[in-house]
Amino acid sequence: MRQPVLTAEEVLRWNEATSAAWRKLLGEHPELLWVSCDIAQTSTVAEMLQHIVAVELRFAERLAGAPETDYAEILYDTVENIYVTHDRAIVLYRQALAADLDWEKTMEFKTRSGAAKASLKTMLFHALLHSQRHYAQLGTLVRQHGHTIEGPGDYLPMEMTWG
Repeated sequence: MRQPVLTAEEVLRWNEATSAAWRKLLGEHPELLWVSCDIAQTSTVAEMLQHIVAVELRFAERLAGAPETDYAEILYDTVENIYVTHDRAIVLYRQALAADLDWEKTMEFKTRSGAAKASLKTMLFHALLHSQRHYAQLGTLVRQHGHTIEGPGDYLPMEMTWG
């Protein structure tokens, strides 16, 4: 029996849809960047978004074999700066998916938590699903401040039709 498969391209598309919804909300309400936040050792939504896009970019750079951007160099002072970093990461992910990479190959790398080793496939899916997890956490936080995120959030609306 053949099992269903969720492809990297589909997860990347979900990540893009979620990021676009957040970019739109934050573009309309940039004051949300400065809401207090205690997720992932951050103190504001802006810092949490820096964490999200930093992970995206640094894992994309690893997959591309490019030098990793220092975490401190990833700007989070404006919505535009946050999503410039995200956009750079997405370009690198698309290049990696188009390349003839050995996705089972393992790579050693350093994170803020310490040294690690994982397959390229694991690194790709970690980065993309990491973003989704933290965006979901932020969704709860911004709802508590009276805002609603318009976007897929869950994966189901990516392919769902009504009627």
